[in-house]
Amino acid sequence: MLLNCDLGESYGSWSMGMDAEVMPHIDQANIACGFHGGDPLTMQRTLKLAAQHGVTIGAHPAYPDLVGFGRRSMKLSREETIAAVQYQVSAIDGMAACQGLELAYVKPHGALYNDMMKDAMVRSAIMQAVAGFRRPITLMLQATPDWQTHSEEAKGLGISLSFEAFADRCYDDQGRLVARTEPGAVHNREKMLEQVKNLVELQQVVTASGSVLSVNADTLCVHGDNLEGVRAIEAIRQLVPRH
Repeated sequence: MLLNCDLGESYGSWSMGMDAEVMPHIDQANIACGFHGGDPLTMQRTLKLAAQHGVTIGAHPAYPDLVGFGRRSMKLSREETIAAVQYQVSAIDGMAACQGLELAYVKPHGALYNDMMKDAMVRSAIMQAVAGFRRPITLMLQATPDWQTHSEEAKGLGISLSFEAFADRCYDDQGRLVARTEPGAVHNREKMLEQVKNLVELQQVVTASGSVLSVNADTLCVHGDNLEGVRAIEAIRQLVPRH
């Protein structure tokens, strides 16, 4: 299992995350493309940092919502969603090419990610955006009990999927993430490390109700926007050895 993290989310004089401290411990960097965070210089610096540590790079597109950090749903048309995703992916792809790097995958951010997982129309538009990119590229989405349906949707468009689980988020019985506004939605360190161990060894999570849910994931999302988060990633890395 690989470790992925959302990075490059600073914007102008506003600083977000501890990218330099996180990068040595992960395998995949989901880099913001300017719609929820990230600006050209931040994108450039984050790409360079990823290259220094041999980290695979991915695009992290969002709704055009800088003020809300991409965490608010927006009613975009299918055409607008496709264009917004391709615009952002093309931006980071071009910036990567300037450094001799190649973008490997796309992972939507925030509300766009959540809407993709619960709304087939949004998911279809995002898949179409990925399928219409200038070359084959993988789409990352959450591993849920519906993974076979999602695989068939992707297969119909000729795209590859990478399924992810979350280290620090609580799951409901349907395999969805409990909303951040709900109590216990984000695990403390002890519960997080227990969940990581269960994912690595058993491919399972314990849901909010105490049920056991199978989760077959290729990659594990971690968060390092503060010092405690960075230390947690270091501990997770011990449980998820590099291949």
